[in-house]
Amino acid sequence: MELLNQNPTYNLFGFKNPDYKTAKVVVLPVPYDAATTYKAGARDGPHAIIDASRNMEYYSEEVGADIMDEGFSIYTLEELQPNINSPEAMVKDVEKETARILGDGKVPMLLGGDHSIAIGSISALAKKRKDFSVLHFDAHSDSRDEYLGSRYCHACIMARARDVCDSCYSVGVRSIYAEGAEKFGNEILFRKDMHSMDMEEIVGKIAKATKKNIYLTIDVDVLDPSEMPSTGTPEPDGLSFYELSSILRGVLQRKELLGVDFCELSPIGGFAAPNYLVAKLAYLVLNYSFRLPKAKARR
Repeated sequence: MELLNQNPTYNLFGFKNPDYKTAKVVVLPVPYDAATTYKAGARDGPHAIIDASRNMEYYSEEVGADIMDEGFSIYTLEELQPNINSPEAMVKDVEKETARILGDGKVPMLLGGDHSIAIGSISALAKKRKDFSVLHFDAHSDSRDEYLGSRYCHACIMARARDVCDSCYSVGVRSIYAEGAEKFGNEILFRKDMHSMDMEEIVGKIAKATKKNIYLTIDVDVLDPSEMPSTGTPEPDGLSFYELSSILRGVLQRKELLGVDFCELSPIGGFAAPNYLVAKLAYLVLNYSFRLPKAKARR
């Protein structure tokens, strides 16, 4: 018997009858935040994102398409069990699971969880292919080789990315240590510089700094705390949702998406708006990557 008040299926965007074999994108929820260094809570991020996504409209007036349209499918895996032995052990588990997804010819979308999980997914991709850039949106450079005795905490993800990928670029950074600014400044588009640039300049600079294929890693604290208060290490003067989505649209129309993660959402009880924001961002990334026609290459 079909219930009249039946809720959408519990998966990203509430897809009915998802099929792993035909899915273009496979979602991996990773409820882990043991590698945080300030406020915990990101372990609840994946559930909050999925829950919000099940209550969205799926037609995009911007793209003119419905994410549920025939010909496009997303499959959501069960949550990856946290490994409490160490952050490194958890990273290895994420790497193994992401490798399986990539091996099946799917695009992985990870829902964190703290940002350390990105080390695992980037490492898995780097073992499969080398022709990609890591494009990193974050308030922080995350470029420390070690922090608080660990090389696998969320402050080290870009250091570990550079270990396996020769093309890394960060956007929106407004918190960095002195040595990192000197060493990695040419690989960062700082927020302070973005204020004097228009959208076309920003997108053009990112496109020029990255390869055709990209792995996209998004720490939600790249957004301003006025729009994204639900994060463990907020920084003032962040991007607006409009700015971030516009940049992503411009970049993804020029690039091929190999994988993506959304990290560091720490839900605030009774306050759903930030959860919806991340769900909408995930929705837009998929539309921009797979629904919009690619822009012509520019010299």
